[in-house]
Amino acid sequence: MLASVHLWGFWLLQEAAPIVGWDLRSMWGAMGWPARTVVIILFVMSAWSVGVMIDRGITYAAARKQSRYFVQAVAGALREGKLDEAIRIAERNKKSHIAKVVASGLADFQTSAGLPEDEIIEASKRGLERAVAITHAELKRGLGGLATIGATAPFVGLFGTVVGIINAFRSISVEKTTGLTAVAGGIAEALVATAIGLFVAVPAVMMYNYFTGKIESFDVEMDNSSKELINYFILRRKK
Repeated sequence: MLASVHLWGFWLLQEAAPIVGWDLRSMWGAMGWPARTVVIILFVMSAWSVGVMIDRGITYAAARKQSRYFVQAVAGALREGKLDEAIRIAERNKKSHIAKVVASGLADFQTSAGLPEDEIIEASKRGLERAVAITHAELKRGLGGLATIGATAPFVGLFGTVVGIINAFRSISVEKTTGLTAVAGGIAEALVATAIGLFVAVPAVMMYNYFTGKIESFDVEMDNSSKELINYFILRRKK
């Protein structure tokens, strides 16, 4: 039995030997237009997803960095009751998700100064909720496309694989030949599409999950900041 396995393995290696000289350029030249279209689509998807990854990575890093500075700076201004100074600090840290929420809440609190206390607090709550929703949407921009690429890229590659295999078996019927060498080239081209599809999808899914976790932590920070600011407004009105 073991000898038979070795003989079959040796035969497959001998039959597959002509494939060794193939490279991506020769495969591209041998591909039909459907397979080439699939590969081009996958490369466009890959380039777009990489752009989103870089953009979101820079945005989240800047938001985290500015938020750390903003929280420390605005705390002192609020303790001293300097709302205008707190708003100016927020405007200097526009990349901070917490600064956007706090600035909106402070602005609504100031513009509704002449209203009854309950209406002032309600107006501030609505402003904070609106700011949190808008900031969440801004932070999430591009992630929907990243998730779509992660989910569809393997199927796009699989489509290229199916087309390549169909062409491989069609070449058998045209050339009237059988054996591994007859279909090796077409199957190799087909599997390239699947490999590229997985190469595009795996990083997209990983980074989508990573960025989603980041956004969840940002949401928690914005919600906590909103509640703390509402408490500050209530205590300030009672003085």
